[in-house]
Amino acid sequence: MSESLPAAADCFVRLGVELIAHQWDAVVLTVLRSGPSRRAALVSAIGGISDKSLHESLRRLRESGLVEKDEVGNVYRLTELGESFATGPVLTLAQWAEANHGELTD
Repeated sequence: MSESLPAAADCFVRLGVELIAHQWDAVVLTVLRSGPSRRAALVSAIGGISDKSLHESLRRLRESGLVEKDEVGNVYRLTELGESFATGPVLTLAQWAEANHGELTD
């Protein structure tokens, strides 16, 4: 028998999932966890991402308040909120996926 979540809890789950619903957003947050970076360095660090996809991901993350851009140096960095998200739920999700990789890819 499974326990159902109250409607408010479900709403918060959806809010959190929406922050990483796009393919590259969690990856960008993960790379920025190691420190501020220019866009070209992000493209190099993230294998397979196009400049357009990175641009869209950074736009979404900035609109969510997770990433900010230093307009003078064109450097992207995590905000305090972004840091807490990237080192909390996103890191935990990555660790879970690593631990269960075999079962997930069978």
